[in-house]
Amino acid sequence: MYAAKIIGTAVCTVKDAKMTGLKLLVVQPISLLTLENEGKPVVAVDVVGAGEDEVVLVVAGSSARQTDLTQNLPVDAASSTLSTLKVRKYSKRSRTREGTPDPGKVR
Repeated sequence: MYAAKIIGTAVCTVKDAKMTGLKLLVVQPISLLTLENEGKPVVAVDVVGAGEDEVVLVVAGSSARQTDLTQNLPVDAASSTLSTLKVRKYSKRSRTREGTPDPGKVR
């Protein structure tokens, strides 16, 4: 699962009949920390009615076929709207190898 910003739509005039009526979005993967572009844009099926410039969460591979709308369809990516994102900043130096706080470095 990764965050992405909707940058456009895709229209296919010839497609599998089971795909009729599905909205295809062009999404640009972004960093959750900086919201800057990361990687190449991909096409994802819109499963919730997301709109232009919205930030969405995208699932890929077999996970994209787990929604009621995409089950058993030839889909490799599906998106859902991201309503809230909270990220707590921390320094990598303040963590031990196991990921627990190092009492000597965290104040």
